[in-house]
Amino acid sequence: MDTKELLKRVRKIEIKTRRLSDHIFGGEYHSTFKGRGMTFSEVRQYQFGDDVRSIDWNVTARYNEPFVKVFEEERELTMMLLVDISGSELFGTSNRFKNEIITEISATLAFSALQNNDKAGVILFSDEVELFIPPKKGKSHVLRIIRELIEFTPKSRKTNIANALKFLTNVMKKKAIVFILSDFMALDYEQTLKITGKKHDVTGIRVYDSREENIPNLGVVQMQDAESGSTRLVNTQSKKVRSAYGQYYKDRVNYFKEVFAKSGCGVIHSRVDESYVKKLLGYFKQRG
Repeated sequence: MDTKELLKRVRKIEIKTRRLSDHIFGGEYHSTFKGRGMTFSEVRQYQFGDDVRSIDWNVTARYNEPFVKVFEEERELTMMLLVDISGSELFGTSNRFKNEIITEISATLAFSALQNNDKAGVILFSDEVELFIPPKKGKSHVLRIIRELIEFTPKSRKTNIANALKFLTNVMKKKAIVFILSDFMALDYEQTLKITGKKHDVTGIRVYDSREENIPNLGVVQMQDAESGSTRLVNTQSKKVRSAYGQYYKDRVNYFKEVFAKSGCGVIHSRVDESYVKKLLGYFKQRG
């Protein structure tokens, strides 16, 4: 892609997603996540109605009367976008690829953070961390994120969500608002998600295409694995083959739902032919 075409695409996404974040998501994003990060401010004497859980027992013992800890909302939040750029995201049957929807959602969230004067950072991952953009503020920073989402070419086509979560835990020492954008056609990330969920406010955004759920009866066709690149002839007339694939897909979707629920993390399901605007807005309002 030449520079002129890249800038044209960046500008197109900026216009669309910034309008959404300015008019729809800015306030919803802030009301949903404000107060998630609290910093210690001071101690003061206990007053009737104070939560007993906020009593500072060390100070109380020292002065022989109850004192409580006072916290204040952090004025600045940090958003991290963990974006799956593996081969399976290059799929779509409704005039939109999954990675295009993921790019638009990521841009909308980044502009929402910008509007609220928060930092935004990105981790692009396959089965390894392909690119880390540390969190910063500013429009130019958000536009850089969009450019990378459009143009970046991964070294690998495979997926490993656990590796991305481990990297996040290592580089982000303070609590962050984390959105993981993927089709979640992967397993073995339960333990790392539990650890991440204890430290950060995590939401998984599953972007998928309805045609992925089942293989249609098309006879004998040549199929390519999007992540390994290998091709093989598949007899889609076989009910056994179609049933096995359908179960494979359901197992991964169910794993995603169960693991995120166990870890206390939020989930959003967004089909490529649905309005991700409604999905995000509904999620923010539900949590706000």
